[in-house]
Order: sequence, then structure tokens, then C-alpha cells
Amino acid sequence: MAQPRRGEVWRVDLGLAGKVRPAVVISAYPQDVDYALIAVVPHTTSVRGSTYEVALNISFLQTGAFNVQGLAPLPPVRFINRMGILSDAQMGQIAESIDRWLCLG
Repeated sequence: MAQPRRGEVWRVDLGLAGKVRPAVVISAYPQDVDYALIAVVPHTTSVRGSTYEVALNISFLQTGAFNVQGLAPLPPVRFINRMGILSDAQMGQIAESIDRWLCLG
């Protein structure tokens, strides 16, 4: 199986209530000594206008936004297929929103 990398958008299984949906990888791939978890921010087409939704125009996704408040760790087995990759500028917008939400910056 391919290793999901930061900036890649994958279809992922978010579990019972979370559905299968696109999500962008925001963390590094875990090493053997780490917990086998990869952090993702899910994409939604049900935009609410939240401060923590990042709307990006991406050709391979339906109109919507990345919901930073949906940030979740997932094991590699939950990753179904790679859909594409975001630019550094797009990842920067998501990182800025995460920083604001978590008061990191």
C-alpha cells in the first residue's frame, strides 16, 4: 500500500458516523516506533460558513471546504485511494486555519 504523504488528498473511511470522504493529510507518515496514525482534515460539501472551513477550488473535488475542526488521526488501513495533491499555498491556508483554531500562532 502507498504511504499517504502530507498535502495529498485521499478518500478515507472516517468510521461509522463519519462516512467515506476526501481528506487532506496534514502530518508526517509514522515511523515504526510511532503510533500508526496519520492526521487528516476532512473535506465537506455541506459548508456552514464556519471560521474554520477552508474553501479551496480543487479540480478533483466537488465544491466544498476542508473542515479544520474535523481534524482526526486515522490508521493507514483507513486510507482507500489517493485522489490528488494540494499546492504549498493551499496547504498554507489549511495550516493557518489549524493554527488559529488551536491557538498555535
